[in-house]
Amino acid sequence: MRIGSIDGRLKLVLADGCVDVERASNARFSADPQQAFARFEELRDWAGAVTSPDAPFAAERADCPVPNPRQVFAIGLNYSDHAAESGLAKPDAPVVFTKFQSSLAGPDEDVVLPQGSVDWEVELVVIVGKRADSVDVSKGWDHVAGLTVGQDLSERDLQRSGPAPQFGLAKSHHGFAPLGPCVVSVDEFQAPDDLALGCKVNDVVMQQGRTRELIFPVPELISYLSHVVTLYPGDVIFTGTPAGVGMGRTPPVYLQVGDVLESWIEGIGTITQRFIDADSRARAGRST
Repeated sequence: MRIGSIDGRLKLVLADGCVDVERASNARFSADPQQAFARFEELRDWAGAVTSPDAPFAAERADCPVPNPRQVFAIGLNYSDHAAESGLAKPDAPVVFTKFQSSLAGPDEDVVLPQGSVDWEVELVVIVGKRADSVDVSKGWDHVAGLTVGQDLSERDLQRSGPAPQFGLAKSHHGFAPLGPCVVSVDEFQAPDDLALGCKVNDVVMQQGRTRELIFPVPELISYLSHVVTLYPGDVIFTGTPAGVGMGRTPPVYLQVGDVLESWIEGIGTITQRFIDADSRARAGRST
């Protein structure tokens, strides 16, 4: 099953279009995309009988498919090659930080570029489908609703300022957590723990990797987090990025106004961000 959002309404995404879930189910399910994850298995069972779309679905029309999670987690240094390019040792346990909910964005949006050094980080993003407390690693995938594409955009100057790293704040400017174009249920993948992912800036490939290279795979992340906090349906987990970020290059390369960032994951799709300045956003607002 694939689900997404258009105009804030939950859509079941089919091969040739989409279906408005609330209308097609006669209000059995809510139009609110966030509510889908609390009844994900029931929704998936219902969706299996739906075959005909009632509208087109395209990333450029879609909203964030997980608009209001209770919690947004992110994992740092979860690929050995990225740890190496960062000049840091491979971690012995997951490095966890959070991104603020206001940074969430849709799969095809303009992002106002703040001052500083803004970097890209393509990531597989996990959406929790079942409450998790002290889950065993062997049961980790049982608590996952689906997977989506994400970018953990990062302003490196703020991140490295002060006596301690400012991970959460530096990675939470508006638009710094785009997701989409849809959430794909785990059963849609033949090998959900081995997916190709990558990104390019202005058609130049910057990152390429496979999720089998994660130091701490998805089930381990679910287990580790759930032994500290409760995970709720609809929670978001950014699982880490492979090598190829701008900070790790010689000399470093960062995003500029006018750049186009495309990020993809095998079996899920592509998200696109265009970087603009604040004046461009203001002018666009006055023209509408």
